[in-house]
Amino acid sequence: MASTRTQRPAYRCTECGWSTTKWVGRCGECQAWGTVSEAGAPAGSRAPAPARPALAAQPIGDVDVDTARARPTGVGELDRVLGGGIVPGAVVLLAGEPGAGKSTLLLDVAARAAEHGTGSVLYVTGEESASQVRLRADRIGAMAERLLLTAENDLATVLGHIEAAAPSLVVVDSVQTISSAEVDGAAGGVSQVREVAAALIGAAKKRHVPVILVGHVTKDGSLAGPRVLEHLVDVVCQFDGDRHSRLRLLRATKNRYGPTDEVGCFELTDSGISGLADPSGLFLSESRTTAVPGTCASVSLEGRRPMPTEIQALVANSSLSNPRRTTSGLDASRTAMTLAVLQARVGLDLGGRDVYVSTVGGARAVEPAVDLAVALAVASAAADRPLVSGVVAIGEVGLTGDVRATVGVQRRLSEAARLGFTIALVPRHGADQLKAVAGVSVLPVANVHEALLGALPQKPPPPKEPERHVRAVR
Repeated sequence: MASTRTQRPAYRCTECGWSTTKWVGRCGECQAWGTVSEAGAPAGSRAPAPARPALAAQPIGDVDVDTARARPTGVGELDRVLGGGIVPGAVVLLAGEPGAGKSTLLLDVAARAAEHGTGSVLYVTGEESASQVRLRADRIGAMAERLLLTAENDLATVLGHIEAAAPSLVVVDSVQTISSAEVDGAAGGVSQVREVAAALIGAAKKRHVPVILVGHVTKDGSLAGPRVLEHLVDVVCQFDGDRHSRLRLLRATKNRYGPTDEVGCFELTDSGISGLADPSGLFLSESRTTAVPGTCASVSLEGRRPMPTEIQALVANSSLSNPRRTTSGLDASRTAMTLAVLQARVGLDLGGRDVYVSTVGGARAVEPAVDLAVALAVASAAADRPLVSGVVAIGEVGLTGDVRATVGVQRRLSEAARLGFTIALVPRHGADQLKAVAGVSVLPVANVHEALLGALPQKPPPPKEPERHVRAVR
């Protein structure tokens, strides 16, 4: 008598697709925890029967492109990141740390869209009550007559609100708090997040209404939930910033309708959030107009956007056997290499002295183009002599002491000229291809020693004592 085999259910990782015959807590391929779920027995090899399409295929030239044109949201910095606005039917996933201002930003966007748009806006909150959102709207001035608000956690009810209101924009805060009764598991689980996102994306594509989803992040700052969530949505934006600073930066890590190298700047205050078309006031201190030792300005690039950055350094005598090397807003490893170059190639004596290097305004300058500004600021602080007035330094410092070329020097020079800088230290390699910028004198340098000679004013020689003529006494 032949024995019949029962097919065992297969389990599959939602992150990488690795499959196994039994459940495990950790994926054997990508080593992710809690991502292995039951996928069911494999289906047969029979191909599905062909179905009649609801809409016949048409030539690509006959496709209507007006439905895919971006529409401004009323927030200029958000439109910059999205590529001009939000596309009807697009699904935008906005992630960020708790307290970064995601809900405040989207409430302001929803109010502007309801006030200046053509239809109503539906704001679905799953984390707060309707009264809490109303209090925030009163505080930031986000009250609009056509802004509809509901506090709901059930997916079917949310879809019912979308069907009944027929809004021109839907904001869901957040996708991890919505759950479906058709799927087992608590809200925020892998299966729930995948089902909720798929249902909202289907409603957005069917009704041609844009949907903005708020997503949570993990401890390391990455987007929480299954990786398939990032593949399903059209745009993924990261909203971050130091909670002790007013500055918030919005970046697009995925954008099917625009570039991913644009950065939006916002200022978060008690009265709300506002876009910063010119954030230089947060990154440059008032001391740059006066002669202060230990300061040097640079221009970094956030995507395609030039951002002014002021580097401040302090060198003080240390009573410790191992002097401190402390950084804030900079890459500690690159700063340590720059200090080693100053000691080995320039002869700057930092032994027995603490070195503190920081940026102004909570800015983060981690690209190599600010190395030269760090070197000049530390040298100025060690010598207790200010740099020449109006100088800005751009360039990467190599371990041999040479100043290497960097990208986007022309855009950095234009931004430096707009901010009033008059002398620009740039790498010698490629300097002959730069176009002249009005008001800025470009000084190409090959190494750190030449940069110090051009940025640090030389000490005047001591005055000579007058010769004393002694009359001989006869």
